[in-house]
Amino acid sequence: MTKRTDWLNEALLERGLSRRDFVGFCATVATYFALPSAAAQEMAAAVEKTLKPSLVWLEFQDCAGNSESFLRASRPTVAEVILDTISVDYHETIMAAAGHQAEAALASTIKEKKGQYIAVVEGSIPAKDGGIYCTIGGRSALQIAREVCENAAATVAIGTCAAFGGLPAAAPNPTGALGVSEAVPKAKNLINLSACPANVENLTALLVYYLAFKRWPPVDGLRRPLFAYGKSIHDNCERRAHFDAGQYVEQWGDEAHRVGYCLYKMGCKGPVTYQNCPVVRWNEATNWPIGCGHPCIGCAEPAFWDRMTPFYTHLPGIPGFGVGDRVDDIGLLATAAVATTFGAHGVISATRLARERRAARAAAKPRAPAKAEKQSAAASADTKETDSRARDDDATSDLPEAPRSTPVPDSGGDK
Repeated sequence: MTKRTDWLNEALLERGLSRRDFVGFCATVATYFALPSAAAQEMAAAVEKTLKPSLVWLEFQDCAGNSESFLRASRPTVAEVILDTISVDYHETIMAAAGHQAEAALASTIKEKKGQYIAVVEGSIPAKDGGIYCTIGGRSALQIAREVCENAAATVAIGTCAAFGGLPAAAPNPTGALGVSEAVPKAKNLINLSACPANVENLTALLVYYLAFKRWPPVDGLRRPLFAYGKSIHDNCERRAHFDAGQYVEQWGDEAHRVGYCLYKMGCKGPVTYQNCPVVRWNEATNWPIGCGHPCIGCAEPAFWDRMTPFYTHLPGIPGFGVGDRVDDIGLLATAAVATTFGAHGVISATRLARERRAARAAAKPRAPAKAEKQSAAASADTKETDSRARDDDATSDLPEAPRSTPVPDSGGDK
């Protein structure tokens, strides 16, 4: 890294920004990681004191979509400063040098900044037949990736191709395409930013966190940062209420599609895809795929090209229901559940009413007379008993008659 620590302040001044703007940006980043408000000041101070970071950006089997995302950082403005002022010592797509000069720049960075630079890998790495399906300057992508990543301070696999193999690794995977974790098992401090492409907001937050704390944030089982991949798209989706209500788009352009109903039946993979697309969005937070009426295709997940296709057919299972349940059956299940609930309520109510009437009859029966009054009360007791039987008959005639084979149960819950 460059032996200067005032690089950030100079860059801010050049853009007409203040330290307050930078602290505000750090506060935004802190919220991504669920850090307390005090962390913003600490993060800002740490980044200001750090040496200017050096990046080596490698491209292999890719479409350059992540480079395009990287070049279009625009929100917040400080994010643009961070990314623009990072020393990108090697990026074959955007660097001025070419050919032998470009390769010399890469070799120089590896040698002079060993253990200090951050490696960013875009695209999958072919390993079949010795890696001959992707070569740069006479060397295979596999050889270059291992040299660069094993000598870096940390490695970012940006995009699903670099993280998990992506489209090049789809069956039958003719080039033996691999993600960085498989192709370079000795990569230092590897973290995955999957998606096709990855959102530059996540890359900016990730780099600022690393510059401040000299480590990556907490990650999931696929080595993706939890702040960006900790929740499913389904959890944060603006159309989730329509899913819960069973309101689905049935065909493109229908009324449900126009008013914004759930796209699950049209193939949306949001329930099984983990990413913060609904939160950070795209194009300066203007919109995102589901927001503009297109289903999620699950591009942030491993093997999505094989597992999530056909893209416009919904998955056979629904989260929260048994595998194999069909979305079309949910309405019937809900209706049956409601009917069962009302039926059970009716049985309970009838049982409680019968029990209350039995208790009332028991309370109405006369107590046994004293010995001194036995003879004089005998006739009256007989008369009352006769009247009581008559009243019992009248009362029980109001109750619904239970089937003979199944008596009305006496619930013990109301004793």
